[in-house]
Amino acid sequence: MTGRLLGMVALVAVATAAVAQQPAVTAPNSAENLDIPADAQIFGKFDPDVRKPTAIVNETVITGTDVDQRVGLIRAANPQVAQLPPAELDRLKLQVLRQLIDETLQIQEAKSADITITADELKQSYNGVARNFNRTPAQMAVYLRESGSSDRSLRRQIEGELAWQRYLRRKVEPFVNIGDAEVKAILDRLEASKGTEEFNLREIYLSANDATKTQVFATAKQLIAEIQKGQQPFGYFARQYSEASTRGVEGDLGWVRAAQLPAELAAASQQMQVGQVAGPIEIPGGYSIIYLTDKRQVLTADPRDARLSLKQLTLPFPPKITQAEASARAAAFGKAIKEIQGCGTVEKIAASVNAEVVDNDTVRVRDLPPQLADIMLQLQIGQSSPPFGSAEQGVRALVLCGRDDPKTGQLPSSDQVENQLQQQRVNLRAQQKLRDLRRDAVVEYR
Repeated sequence: MTGRLLGMVALVAVATAAVAQQPAVTAPNSAENLDIPADAQIFGKFDPDVRKPTAIVNETVITGTDVDQRVGLIRAANPQVAQLPPAELDRLKLQVLRQLIDETLQIQEAKSADITITADELKQSYNGVARNFNRTPAQMAVYLRESGSSDRSLRRQIEGELAWQRYLRRKVEPFVNIGDAEVKAILDRLEASKGTEEFNLREIYLSANDATKTQVFATAKQLIAEIQKGQQPFGYFARQYSEASTRGVEGDLGWVRAAQLPAELAAASQQMQVGQVAGPIEIPGGYSIIYLTDKRQVLTADPRDARLSLKQLTLPFPPKITQAEASARAAAFGKAIKEIQGCGTVEKIAASVNAEVVDNDTVRVRDLPPQLADIMLQLQIGQSSPPFGSAEQGVRALVLCGRDDPKTGQLPSSDQVENQLQQQRVNLRAQQKLRDLRRDAVVEYR
């Protein structure tokens, strides 16, 4: 559950928000018993040249343009956002507004602690994002404008993340103390739990109360449907929607045992297969969606940690190939790889079907897709996997040329345990601090 600064490396963390449980201060004539005012036209189609206040957070104005431009950042990373129906787009804007409120509170708190992000620091971070998009800073500014955003919006997000991380390092981390006895106790428990199962999980947490329970459950179901389409990785949705502190690390909970999880998540994890998504799972305070990325046994050698020496054969398909043509080529490729007799014959077989060959000696079994990993564990040296691929990417096969089996699992070092404990507690205190800031804030919606 370690934290990570994402503003310099990605844009898609822009729609995450933790929902404040206190009712907002509403404008006159707003509907009764709503946290958000009834005058929802504030999320309508505004003239981008007209700045109307959407919320005032301790005298800092968040405008409708700010919301729209932050949505544009999401669109820059995920063009499918442009295809959202109006109701879903309005829901996304609400989430963005919540995140902008949190971001404003974080910047304000950092400034109260004499923490300011300099122009040079913002420039360096902004240029890093541009490089990740294979653009110069000037090209990035044009790209953002074309996406309905601006470099100002991106710089604001970067400022918020840098300021909050620096605040935590100065005001929280120094007061998190991990004792030697505590570290030793954890190492002793690890030794005692040798052989028990651990799960590597990612989570999307959505808070809910009695009034919002039905709506949040429906939202979680929609998220699962989108995740299962496979068009974006689970981490994308975790950064965008999760309300847990782990959203900054794509929902990564790290390696956990069933005893460390809420009972509901523990029960689900023990029934899941690697690569499976489960949920919505009701837990105290809301719902969780979990994704099992891996599992292992504590301090026990896992066959999936074996390193493989592979030869990959790839038969690319020409553009606009028909399904019939792709099937015929794949069939010919499959027939050819059945003639492979050890790795020494791979190049000859590949040449007979105009396939490309790439060597790789550093692949771990667990880094392969789950269905392919299971196949590779069953292969003998010199054998090939069945063909796999797609009409767009061509067809491939992997030939196993060697395998280095893993050694027996070892205890982590005391420093590793201490660092993990410290990061967990910093994240927890950060979450508590943000809740306090929300509770004490004066937020006026317009």
